[in-house]
Amino acid sequence: MSMFCFQCQEASKGTGCTVRGICGKPEDVANLQDLLIYTIKGISLWAVEGRKVGVVNGEADEFIMNGLFATITNANFNKNVFVARVRKGLKLRDTLKEQVALAGGDTAAVTHDAAYFTGETLEDFEKKATQVGVLATENEDVRSLRELIIYGLKGMAAYAAHADNLGYKKDEIFAFMERALAETLNDGLTADDLVALTLETGKYGVDVMALLDEANTSTYGNPEITEVNIGVGKNPGILISGHDLKDMEQLLEQTAGTGVDVYTHSEMLPANYYPAFKKYDHFVGNYGNAWWKQDKEFDSFNGPILMTTNCLVPPKASYKDRVYTTSNVGFEGLIHIEEDEKGKKDFTQIIEHAKKCAAPVEIEKGSIVGGFAHHTVLSLADKVVDAVKSGAIKRFFVMAGCDGRMKSRDYYTEFAKQLPKDTVILTAGCAKYKYNKLELGDIGGIPRILDAGQCNDSYSLAVIALKLKEVFELNDINELPISYNIAWYEQKAVIVLLALLHLGVKNIHLGPSLPAFLSPNVANVLVENFGIAPMGTVEEDMKVFLG
Repeated sequence: MSMFCFQCQEASKGTGCTVRGICGKPEDVANLQDLLIYTIKGISLWAVEGRKVGVVNGEADEFIMNGLFATITNANFNKNVFVARVRKGLKLRDTLKEQVALAGGDTAAVTHDAAYFTGETLEDFEKKATQVGVLATENEDVRSLRELIIYGLKGMAAYAAHADNLGYKKDEIFAFMERALAETLNDGLTADDLVALTLETGKYGVDVMALLDEANTSTYGNPEITEVNIGVGKNPGILISGHDLKDMEQLLEQTAGTGVDVYTHSEMLPANYYPAFKKYDHFVGNYGNAWWKQDKEFDSFNGPILMTTNCLVPPKASYKDRVYTTSNVGFEGLIHIEEDEKGKKDFTQIIEHAKKCAAPVEIEKGSIVGGFAHHTVLSLADKVVDAVKSGAIKRFFVMAGCDGRMKSRDYYTEFAKQLPKDTVILTAGCAKYKYNKLELGDIGGIPRILDAGQCNDSYSLAVIALKLKEVFELNDINELPISYNIAWYEQKAVIVLLALLHLGVKNIHLGPSLPAFLSPNVANVLVENFGIAPMGTVEEDMKVFLG
């Protein structure tokens, strides 16, 4: 077996990718990602000891956060990046070890190989990588829980990185990530200990999403109900995809007055809802759909594309020369735009490229409405509560999460179509593209699809649910007329799921398939304790939810 990866929903045969990732990740990159995670665990061992004696290494904190982020599905495919990161990580680890010793820390307490292994050549790295991957943990239940925690931490790191880009960070989040990573090396933990750590990961998942919400809204204002154009203009354009709003801001600033329009794609759609971006008249709207359709949509866009985060699909030759990456995204052969010491990025090259391109090919017309984050929905609370009390709204369906390639995901389109007209969909993430262009109407002026924003804005949906619990004076969030039918694909969805479990939400349907990294016993724990259920047919699930 040349590699093993089962962190995303499309894991080969429902068990794991062993030759090449379904995402396009080759075996050498997969193995080097495993080695980077192992290196990060070694750094974390020393970071935990360091904190005991007052040593906090900010560079190590940032390295761990960005290293986790870079290994998320569809983020970085560049082998050279991971080789360089492992080398840097080993130096950081040794520096931190020295700092712990100088501060009088108990260096003898750290005995795991991750804190000491060395490597000089690429061959050394490749050999070590084959020894420290997922399957190095032989007990499948321990392996399952450890990986569930690690994948939650990857999602947590992504959200922490976005907040950090805007100047918002909390040391306790970094401290938890390091402690949790170190604990995944602890063979003395029982399954119950790991279950508890899993739920604690969900707690910090809520904290990091709240932090990112504060960062986004403090910087760009609270999202507003917005009608977003999905057609095209006559000017050449730049398409921005991913999730990072600071990159969005800098791109809009630098393209102002150049004759180049800016369009969002996939998870950047919610940028259209923020007041700070509405002042730019060259911000045209949204082009296309969810990440997995980019092979066709990037082709027809004609202009350059800026990938700010995952989800990048290995680009086709027909448009590869028009794809630029930044931050933790990478693919060999693409131009990568770095930030300077002040956090600024120079997008001159991509702007000049755009000027030489034709305007985008129109693939659809019209508009879609979004901007229903918690601030907006809570401002409509009286109207919503009255609709519930009168029976005009019988039930809310949280259909947040990720979209993906599998044909089975058409289930979510059909489910939305078949929902009774007295129900409302609450959504966030790119899962919305399965139904956000359907004409489902409204209930007393309340649209039947309320889009809160990006996947991290699932936090908004939790805030809304907790507020309704308070208004209706209920003891349990599960007494609300809210059902959860969640689609997942990658690790940011994992931290959202763990956050919901931490908040006490039960009876979540998860699809289109349960994660391959859940062993039968761990899956049973989730089923028995939290009512997690796999996706069935539309008709079966409708009966369960509405019966």
